[in-house]
Amino acid sequence: MKLLATFLLVWLGHSNAEGQVHYEGSATQASVLNAFEEDPNFDFWSRPRIFDAPVDIMVTPAAQQMFEDTMRSNGLDYRILIDNVEETVQAEKVRLRKASTVVAGEVTFEEFMRHDEINAYLLRLGEDYPDIVKTEVIGKSFEGRDLVLVRISSGGTNKTTIFMDAAIHAREWIAPSMALYIINQLVENPNNTDLYEDIDWAIIPVANPDGYEYTHTTARLWRKTRSPGTICYGVDPNRNFDYMWMGAGASDWQCSYIYAGYTAFSEVETQALRDYLMAYKDDIKLYIAIHSYGQYIIFPWGYTSALPDDNDELVAVGERVNAAISAVNGTTYCIGTSTNMLGTAAGCSDDYAKGAVGIELSYCLELPGGGTAGFDPPASRIQPIVEETWEGFKAYHAYIKEKFVDGVY
Repeated sequence: MKLLATFLLVWLGHSNAEGQVHYEGSATQASVLNAFEEDPNFDFWSRPRIFDAPVDIMVTPAAQQMFEDTMRSNGLDYRILIDNVEETVQAEKVRLRKASTVVAGEVTFEEFMRHDEINAYLLRLGEDYPDIVKTEVIGKSFEGRDLVLVRISSGGTNKTTIFMDAAIHAREWIAPSMALYIINQLVENPNNTDLYEDIDWAIIPVANPDGYEYTHTTARLWRKTRSPGTICYGVDPNRNFDYMWMGAGASDWQCSYIYAGYTAFSEVETQALRDYLMAYKDDIKLYIAIHSYGQYIIFPWGYTSALPDDNDELVAVGERVNAAISAVNGTTYCIGTSTNMLGTAAGCSDDYAKGAVGIELSYCLELPGGGTAGFDPPASRIQPIVEETWEGFKAYHAYIKEKFVDGVY
């Protein structure tokens, strides 16, 4: 599947000579961009927002001239960043073919691992560390791949649990690497045994394995699942959860990259996540969806700009996490609700975890971007990203321990 597309950066909002941002007209400009979201000629790598910030869009050659004319006529500034996306994707494929093969059952943070390699590592951990690691297949993908969850625990039942999933959006390759690093540090670094002494960790490194494999074999920038529709494949699994499903920021058009499905939980992958969250809803005190890209610590709500009742606490925890990450290399994250940071997106997993399951502390972590498309930082960047962000996850753990184990709050 050849992309033959151009990647453009479009800015919303205007600044005057003094650098002051003028928001008047930005909502109209955002609606101009939103009108293209239903068109398969356009792939939004970031969401249109109503403030002075760039929006990343991939455009097919057939639509490029019309799109640029529309931008100019509506006063929207833009810049072409990648003139031929296909060339950059092919160059990456060549690099991956030359990369060393991962040893079966081992983990690497020098390359992006495939789904079977990831599962082999998880199963090996279960065999080598049976006292603390339990692997569980919580479901099958549409194409029959195992959805493997790892529970890391010192033992016991009904314990306070941190739950996280990664790669629900297939093209976000850095997300599984992050999940694997967390697992690796908890299990294979003896200095971290205190992190699972009183708190369990339940982690799914690849929540959308069919889509993830498809990005490696066929279409690098594929985002959705691989279930067949009547005219197009796949559903955006992060619009498929049954909380304000098919609201703002979701589409009922099969070919849209934000297609929410013909019904909520139409996808077996989101059903598996739902069932696990519901089964352990009394134990899970923190939910984290690992995504990329953009350096955001966001939380519900995604379906509305209204703030949650516990907004102050969610922001305060986010600030602790950001401070821990920033202390390593100076990397900083923006903190706030999903809608107010990135735009509306109904039917997302973090909204569902908080609104339907009752997990009050629910977050989406958007990791740093890079590489040819933002979703695949160069392999040399994997280690620095996961190492610095790991400090943020330790900050999350510290807060959960203080609140639910030590009773500080």
